[in-house]
Amino acid sequence: MKIYHSLDDFSALRNAVVTSGTFDGVHLGHQKIVHRLKEIAARTSGETVVITFWPHPQMVLHPEKTSLKLLNTFEEKADLLKHEGVQHLLRIPFTKEFSMISSLEFIQKILVETIGTKTLVIGYDHRFGHNREGSFEQLKLNAPSYGFEVEEISRQDVDHISVSSSKIREALAKTDVETATQLLGRPYSLTGQVVKGDQLGRVLGYPTANIEIDSLYKLIPADGIYAVSVAHENRIYKGMLYIGPRPTVNGTKRVIEVNIFEFDKEIYGESITLNFHQWLRGDKKFDGLEGLKQQLHLDKLDSLKVLEALPL
Repeated sequence: MKIYHSLDDFSALRNAVVTSGTFDGVHLGHQKIVHRLKEIAARTSGETVVITFWPHPQMVLHPEKTSLKLLNTFEEKADLLKHEGVQHLLRIPFTKEFSMISSLEFIQKILVETIGTKTLVIGYDHRFGHNREGSFEQLKLNAPSYGFEVEEISRQDVDHISVSSSKIREALAKTDVETATQLLGRPYSLTGQVVKGDQLGRVLGYPTANIEIDSLYKLIPADGIYAVSVAHENRIYKGMLYIGPRPTVNGTKRVIEVNIFEFDKEIYGESITLNFHQWLRGDKKFDGLEGLKQQLHLDKLDSLKVLEALPL
């Protein structure tokens, strides 16, 4: 997959099959749009193009109002779209100036002149252009004069639940990992660098890797204990994850710590990915370290029970 970081980097294609959107999460609804792109491209000897925007438009248009956290960093989004088989990913820097572009200018300057769009596929209720004035109806009206076809994907439902990035964020905030997994079509994940902690887990007999997430905007799920799988150097391990302020030891900041089962490597400075499979319990302050140690034993048993039932 080729990645372009501005409109100036992109050269018009002969037969571009295009979609656009924020694609946060690359969830099942997004995946269906991409699969339709690929079907059309295969039938017409075209090339698939996804246009996305970074930063997220809400962060630019309403920075004082939004506390929006994202399901993906741009790098994660790009990896997911590459895995889905997208050939071209165009990242348009979203600015207040760009937000003033009219819908007709977006069609003519970007879709036609820059991309070379021959087929445009959009999701249900997709809006674009200044004040979100552009619509599917407008696209259908203008498409023939600009020489491309437009197709709308109907509302996406999974077991009668509308698929959206906001619903996935809400599920993770409420510890509903199963719903998030269902809507994403895969477990939610965090990728970060292993950093040194105070090594309390080692003292308790449950050494942990402390994870630092290199993004202020990445969504961290609700506090508590999770059954997770851990990806490191193309291998998958079972583990249990803690997110929270560590009240038992009077912690002052929120941390992310994972105990990786049957793993004894020193991996400081290395990157690992955590895949969330199930929330086990909420955070709790114990009377002392012995009580915490006893609970960690039970947490490990619960984690193994969850993970051994999965095809990791």
